[in-house]
Amino acid sequence: MGSARCLALGGLLALAGLLEGRLVREEEAGFGECDRFFYAGAPPAGLAAAAHVKICQRSEGAERFATLYSARDRIPVYSAFRAARPAPLGAQQPWLVEPQIDDPNSSLEEVMDEADAISSVNNLGSRQALNGDYLGSDYQTGQLYPFSLSSDPHTATFTLTNAAPMTPSFQKRWYMNLNSLMDRALIPHCGNGEELYILTGAVPSDLKVKDKVTVPEFVWLAACCAVPGGGWAMGFIKHTRDREVIEDVMVKELEKLLPFNPQLFQNNCGESEQDTEKMKKILEMVNQVQNEERRVDSEEDPGTLSSTRSTTSALPPPEASGERSSLLGKLLGFVATPFIKLCQLIYCLAVGILKYLVCFLWYVTKQVTRGLENCLYRLGSATISYFLAIGEELASIPWKVLKVMVRITRAILRILCCLTKVVCRIVGIPVRVLVDVATFPVYTIGAVPIVCRDIAMGLGGIISLLFDTAFGTMGGLFQVIFTVCKRIGYKISFDNPGEL
Repeated sequence: MGSARCLALGGLLALAGLLEGRLVREEEAGFGECDRFFYAGAPPAGLAAAAHVKICQRSEGAERFATLYSARDRIPVYSAFRAARPAPLGAQQPWLVEPQIDDPNSSLEEVMDEADAISSVNNLGSRQALNGDYLGSDYQTGQLYPFSLSSDPHTATFTLTNAAPMTPSFQKRWYMNLNSLMDRALIPHCGNGEELYILTGAVPSDLKVKDKVTVPEFVWLAACCAVPGGGWAMGFIKHTRDREVIEDVMVKELEKLLPFNPQLFQNNCGESEQDTEKMKKILEMVNQVQNEERRVDSEEDPGTLSSTRSTTSALPPPEASGERSSLLGKLLGFVATPFIKLCQLIYCLAVGILKYLVCFLWYVTKQVTRGLENCLYRLGSATISYFLAIGEELASIPWKVLKVMVRITRAILRILCCLTKVVCRIVGIPVRVLVDVATFPVYTIGAVPIVCRDIAMGLGGIISLLFDTAFGTMGGLFQVIFTVCKRIGYKISFDNPGEL
């Protein structure tokens, strides 16, 4: 029976993947007319999967919001809507189903009552949750897009594709957080919500209701304000554990906590133009909401949770009965109230003591585990560093040995060069003497003709000098005699001119 059902589900998944219509699975495709519920008309990127179905939630002929639904977990991955002022609530609405999830061939394009869908939708409940999946369990159908935030009184938010299993206490806290954040932090700082885009989603856990509907591990909200020059983006998460306070995170941090690590807003909601001052004011209001939730946690009676909205916008569970108690029931209630309160007090004390004891043991275990992890991490780091240092030293040994050998070779070559020079100098002294001695006779014999020539030239010069001296002396004497005679003859002729 189970295998046949699995085969039927597989066949429906394959058939739905081939059909084109309002339910689309392709990553590149959008939500059709419902793209206007996303910032810049772009749905979150990176969340497409084989079991995820894109739904443009319609009611009474108009688009109300968009949902990415997980047919495997039977809870929504996220719902996208535009923030607006809530409309007055009407009567409680029944929970509705989406026909085309279970029957892709259905011509029905809007959500409808489950009772009406039984006769007109094939394989109803094969891929989406039904009301019967929640009956008899400790969980209720908690809306990701609460009807108190809807700007119209239509019933689209009551579709089961917009709901995830929540405990009654968590559901009240989740609705209280959404109402408070929207009224006090988000809408007032985004031009009354006209340009405010909201994504609310759920991250599945390993727990399932009746082995069908997955219980969320935590729910989240991402807000993008697209006001020009004053936009911002914020994220919030709330774990489904009891008494967990809603946490504020940046959108990038929220994306890291989600499966598939998606991008929720295109261009991170205009990250470069975001107004940090507005974000600071929003965080101040968020701190007030968190403090109020902590103050409620400190009260003894967990049933004193109240919303910051008016009584008309409070969110009672959809399953709340409208019947009045009878007179006998009131009387019994009046008599049994003190005893019930006492039992509640004892129960709360026991649960509180057990909770704090478990928390203390968990804290001690966490600290011990963290200490062991730190020790192991440090030991591993030291071991790795030690082996790395050894490896570096071993790797550097050949290079160091090569450097030492090069230096030794250079030293040896220098020594040999010095020895060669010394030997050359020592050997060069006798060689030079022998060469000089050997060449002495040659030089001596070669110099004899030169010396003889020099001697002959000297003797010739002496003889020539003697001849020059003799002839010069004789010439001088003759000149003197001639001069004297000439003078004597002139005087005689002058004295006796007649004789002459």
